[in-house]
Amino acid sequence: MSASKKWLLGLLPVVLLALMIVGLFSGVDRLIPRANIPLEEISFDRVWAVEGKLLAKVTNTGADPVTIAQVTVNDAMWNAEVSKSELGRFDQADITIPFHWVEGEPYAVTVVTSTGAKFTGEISAAMEVSQATPGTFGLFALIGLFVGVIPVLLGMLWKPFVAKLDGKGYTFVLAVTIGLLIFLGIDSLNEAFELADQIPGAFQGVGIILLGGLGSFLILSAISSYTEARQETSSNNYRTKLTVAYLIALGIGIHNLGEGLAIGAAFTLGNVAMGAFLIMGFTLHNITEGLAIVVPVAREKIKGSNLFSHLLLLGAIGGVPAIIGTWIGGFVYSPIWSLIFLSIGAGAIFQVVVQVFRLERSESNRATFLTPVGVAGLLTGIVVMYITALFVTA
Repeated sequence: MSASKKWLLGLLPVVLLALMIVGLFSGVDRLIPRANIPLEEISFDRVWAVEGKLLAKVTNTGADPVTIAQVTVNDAMWNAEVSKSELGRFDQADITIPFHWVEGEPYAVTVVTSTGAKFTGEISAAMEVSQATPGTFGLFALIGLFVGVIPVLLGMLWKPFVAKLDGKGYTFVLAVTIGLLIFLGIDSLNEAFELADQIPGAFQGVGIILLGGLGSFLILSAISSYTEARQETSSNNYRTKLTVAYLIALGIGIHNLGEGLAIGAAFTLGNVAMGAFLIMGFTLHNITEGLAIVVPVAREKIKGSNLFSHLLLLGAIGGVPAIIGTWIGGFVYSPIWSLIFLSIGAGAIFQVVVQVFRLERSESNRATFLTPVGVAGLLTGIVVMYITALFVTA
């Protein structure tokens, strides 16, 4: 049998299933009469203020098309410019309302559909958001530098100290690294599930978490397996350790992108106090991440400029995404993208945990993390991350 016929036979059940679904849905109204009640739902993606205006972005997340008929502010009708009044499923519209708002005051923007249904988005305390100018780009870049890049690079300065450790001392520090990563992974998942509860159900938040987390885990696993296959003929496992360090930096970098999103979004939504609080908390929190990146290669001798270039690149991969995150959160924040990045970061971090476990087992031929020293290191890493996280969530 030819290859083309084999593929056709493989696709046959899928084609038949698709035809059955199309036939079922095309005749469902005849089989099951539906009440003539529109299933409308409009979700506010964002509500913000600029000089002399209130702005909103909305999405039709319901099953039926909707028509925006009126817009009110604090229950008072206002003339508003709507970019698209008739919205199909998942269509978006931008709403511009000429309005002289007062700084610090709360405002509720309500969309009234042609059927009389009302959907509301709120600004808890009005404040003009940052506009995309060279100055604000530079400011957010500076914030990301202090939150992500500098703390990670400072944490990597522990390399000479770790390099002098051997035996139980090195096992303890490596176990601390695992504890740090486990905390980061669980923290990312927790934030992702909290955000999934806030987005409209039509976007299937849990599905995004599963797809992003499992997808990044499997992709990085495939990359790691491919790298190991190319290096297995070498007697020196230096490159394997360097690969693990880069994978750790990548996982932490994606996590820091999510932190940057949170900071940028806080400023975008006018919550400057929260934004400043997050900057201080994340800066302290992230210094431990540099240690996690550098531990796998801490005892490896890298000569000359190679040492500087590798460490600089590792620090950039782990820290620079915080800058990108502040830009995204500050100018084009979307809860969906935040959820995607958090999910990808969690999957990447858990894959790195697996790699570090395998690295240690290959060196000692036994699971040293299950010894008293290893358990103490794991718990220490988790406790350290918990304490520093208190400065973010308190």
